[in-house]
Amino acid sequence: MSTTSKRNVVIIGNGMVGHHLVEQLIENGALAQMNITVFGEERHRAYDRVHLSEYFKGRDAEALALCDADYYARHGVTFNSCEAVVSIDRAAKTVATEHGHYAYDHLVLATGSYPFVPPIPGNDREGCLVYRTLDDLDAIRDAAQSAATGVVVGGGLLGLEAANALRGLNLETAVIEFAPRLMPMQVDAEGGELLREKIEALGVQVLTERATQRIEDGATSRHRMVFQDDKILETDLIVFSAGIRPRDQLARECGLEIGERGGVVINDQCQTSDPAILAIGEVALWNQSIFGLVAPGYQMAKTALSTLTGGDASFTGADMSTKLKLLGVDVGSIGDAHGNQNPGARMFRYLDPLTQIYRKMVVSSDGKKLLGAMLVGDNSAYDTLMQYYANGIELPKEPASLILPQSGAAPALGPGALPETAMICSCHNVTKASICSAIDAGASDLASVKGDTRASTGCGGCASLLKSVVDHELAARGVEVDTSLCEHFAYTRQALYDIVRVKGIKTFSELIEKHGAPDAHHLGCDICKPAVGSILASCFNEPITDAAHIPLQDTNDTFMANMQKNGTYSVVPRIAGGEITPDKLVVLGQVAQKYGLYSKITGGQRIDLFGARLEDLPDIWAELIEAGFETGHAYGKSLRTVKSCVGSTWCRYGVQDSVGMAIKLENRYKGLRAPHKIKFGVSGCTRECAEAQSKDIGIIATENGWNLYVCGNGGMRPRHAELFATDLDDEALYRTIDRFLMFYVRTADRLQRTSVWRENLEGGLEYLKEVILDDRLGMGEELERQMQTVVDNYQCEWAGAISDPDKLKRFRSYVNDSRPDPSIIMTSERGQLRPA
Repeated sequence: MSTTSKRNVVIIGNGMVGHHLVEQLIENGALAQMNITVFGEERHRAYDRVHLSEYFKGRDAEALALCDADYYARHGVTFNSCEAVVSIDRAAKTVATEHGHYAYDHLVLATGSYPFVPPIPGNDREGCLVYRTLDDLDAIRDAAQSAATGVVVGGGLLGLEAANALRGLNLETAVIEFAPRLMPMQVDAEGGELLREKIEALGVQVLTERATQRIEDGATSRHRMVFQDDKILETDLIVFSAGIRPRDQLARECGLEIGERGGVVINDQCQTSDPAILAIGEVALWNQSIFGLVAPGYQMAKTALSTLTGGDASFTGADMSTKLKLLGVDVGSIGDAHGNQNPGARMFRYLDPLTQIYRKMVVSSDGKKLLGAMLVGDNSAYDTLMQYYANGIELPKEPASLILPQSGAAPALGPGALPETAMICSCHNVTKASICSAIDAGASDLASVKGDTRASTGCGGCASLLKSVVDHELAARGVEVDTSLCEHFAYTRQALYDIVRVKGIKTFSELIEKHGAPDAHHLGCDICKPAVGSILASCFNEPITDAAHIPLQDTNDTFMANMQKNGTYSVVPRIAGGEITPDKLVVLGQVAQKYGLYSKITGGQRIDLFGARLEDLPDIWAELIEAGFETGHAYGKSLRTVKSCVGSTWCRYGVQDSVGMAIKLENRYKGLRAPHKIKFGVSGCTRECAEAQSKDIGIIATENGWNLYVCGNGGMRPRHAELFATDLDDEALYRTIDRFLMFYVRTADRLQRTSVWRENLEGGLEYLKEVILDDRLGMGEELERQMQTVVDNYQCEWAGAISDPDKLKRFRSYVNDSRPDPSIIMTSERGQLRPA
């Protein structure tokens, strides 16, 4: 077909949705019948706005770009960046820019939206900005350099993203929301209050039910915000993120039908009131709705493709369910999360104020169908709930089990239970059937399925679900699922552990030579080296500072200290059970004073000394070891702390000596290396002052001995420990913990905490009890012997390092220069030094 007979398709807008349409046209071979011209007013080609906040974490425009620089040219698409369309002539079928006029046969409006800035007097002052484009983010970063405080107006999704950005720029940050709670569209009153608590705990001030009346000069800061009750808030920087409005000006000016509150009206084929003009994304108004998420925009782009190529696809709306992480806080919303769209609906709620988790389910009046759900603090149930909702799967007899804390009995919805119509990736409209088709067509691993279907290449929220479906479908077809640790070892971590243990292999080089796929220099990679290093340490407990093991360690283990953000290191000596003598306290103070270290008492009852220069670490540890301290392993995947209360020694409620037990346990297991860090807690009575039930190993005293809890943890995804055994005497307690820990070390995956290991363990807690308590596998004594080997071979790594001249050579900032690192600059705050 000649070029002159091709239809001219002009796309105005090069955001995520406009770019997705171009991709669809290219992939479907439409360029054989079309000349495609794209206009983008930004200087950047299409980029990922979903992960816009990562721009402040080091990702630049190129890293966020959705295609290669030559993508359009390579496929014959004309791309005009920095060229805004200023008018549309529908009669002549042309669009005009400052550079000329361009003819079209079909025109697609993908102009998106713009940030709504409330009409507040003073909203145009210098330092009042918006959060929408990369240029906006550059302006915010520039303004932050001369600011100490920042305020975000708007407590919705984008507002909290903006707050995270300001916080990342080291500004004291506040969020102002007109509604009674944050994210009012996604969460209810209970969820909003919990979200407020979690965000305020991060140091972000939250002000709700505040309407700004004016912005004026501040007394101590650049701006003063005056609210409806005449209260004020002063700040140096203001970012407006109070919602979006469709960019429909071009459509208005050329006479297209516009909604009462804005937006270009479209039909089910994404056609406007002029059939030659289509609209997609946030500028389009379908059935009186504007869709502000990327997934509905992508669905519109697919519909537009069909319309442009003579198909009959229709856009029939989109699910607005979302799974987010805002300022590190999980928030999930599914379907009718508020329960106000379905009269007669019933609601289940679960609120844990201690772990700060809120879950809500909205179910049909007969309790059989999930109509909506809400999650705050933990999105681990999102994928399962989403599949029940999206596919109309009948709920279990006890629906509440889906949101209650996992007890091992909660019904799981595995990939085999999902129907073919199950939506796996809503961004790219990929169903389970699409994945099965890709596998049947030859896709044999996760990467090829993603390449064929584009699943999980949008927001990425479906990544874990996609992997489970792919693994399940491959296995169902008799395809062996690749569980290789990495390209160098065709084994799982568990299999490598067994090889090392059974064959007595003690070095990485021997392991990779005999059982791996060695590269030219037997170097391995960033996956297998630390994994094998951990296995070797778990089996034989040789010092990780030995020459054969040092290449396997990451920075923290190499220098036996945690590297901080300015290149200095932390020093954490062991204080078993939190018990320390006055003399040792004096030594810590003297060392911190001598080397200018920031001092802090940690949550695990230790003293952390921050700001140590690399070259000072050996001298610091020499003084500490001389005073009787030893390494606290704060840098390792190993036992961190055994937290204790004062127990029966001092407390009138204590029934056992919790401090003494904590010290015995910490000294016993202090040399254990594991797939992940391990924390203990020992409480002297059921009042639980040591918070033992939030630890990997929790011990609570009883009148008759000790109750043992396992597999709990705090952190980003808190999990309550489960009662494992009761009224154990001291020896039975040691024996049970020995077996439990060595079974975990032996069978867990790399970087897998005990809680995650427990959740993935077939048979759950009952199986674990059978193995550890009943010795079902007949390996109890072997596990005890393995632990005793670890205990017997313990050496303080720092004591060994400071006595070895070769090991000390590593502690220099520069190989050929003995001077301290000049880039480390400190400043004083509250009487202590911190990074400038």
